[in-house]
Amino acid sequence: MALIILGIIILAVAYFVVRTNYKINRYYSLVNMAGILLVVIGISLSVVKQVEAGQTGVQSLFGKVDNRILESGLNMINPLADVTMFDIKTQNYTMSGVHDEGDKGGDDAIRVLSADGLEVIIDLTVLYRLVPYEAPRILKEIGSDYKNTIVRPITRTKIRDNAVYYDAVALYSTKRDEFQERIFKGIEKDFKSRGLVLEQLLVRNITLPQSVKITIESKINAEQDAQKMQFVLQKEKQEAERKRVEAQGIADYQKIINTGLSDKQLQYEMIKANRDIATSPNTKIIILGNGKGMPLMLNDK
Repeated sequence: MALIILGIIILAVAYFVVRTNYKINRYYSLVNMAGILLVVIGISLSVVKQVEAGQTGVQSLFGKVDNRILESGLNMINPLADVTMFDIKTQNYTMSGVHDEGDKGGDDAIRVLSADGLEVIIDLTVLYRLVPYEAPRILKEIGSDYKNTIVRPITRTKIRDNAVYYDAVALYSTKRDEFQERIFKGIEKDFKSRGLVLEQLLVRNITLPQSVKITIESKINAEQDAQKMQFVLQKEKQEAERKRVEAQGIADYQKIINTGLSDKQLQYEMIKANRDIATSPNTKIIILGNGKGMPLMLNDK
């Protein structure tokens, strides 16, 4: 468009100034040709629009939006029309309490009230994309800044509306997946009605009040102590059972010995043992006796 305007200006100058001034009128044809060339080049460039991969374009002429979209590649357009580009790749919007981590600077985390009246802080990332053929409608009804007009407010509202059904501790632990699935369905429905597709919803972090954190930590420590004590008691019980079994075995052994061996059998076993000792090369003196009479002394010499 700028080249067209510049060419028209040059043509006007050539016609009204160069042509009427006898000193420079010999340059009229050259200046006139330059003006015509700029106009032709400007028109050629204006009727061709290149759309990059992952984008789609929407034409608007004097406020009227064309329902046809411009796909990736070269497209023929009205040289007077304005073209608004839309990104159709997967986009993300992060709301975080960490400075400069989210799309907005500072603390942009979502603060909600749980069912038990406690304030819970939620960090969230939304993955979404624009439906290409819905781009003209989005431009007419929402505008090109649909991220701040639709994505951000709908997400924050749905999270607050659904958090009131859960206790703070449940949000943090047992009901986290259920909560995430519930808000996903609500946001997905609203996005779809506005030409957006919700791909994924990531609850990145849930921060509980400090008093609740202390209570949870105390409970966890108490449970760990109880498990430790249960382990110790189980171990002591097993040790007591082992000693009982060992004592019972000793008692049974003694009972068998006392009831199964006679005096004569014991005397016979003793004689056999002493005979083995007597035949040993290290044996010098052997004294045999059973407490009655004089003992019998043997010597290898």
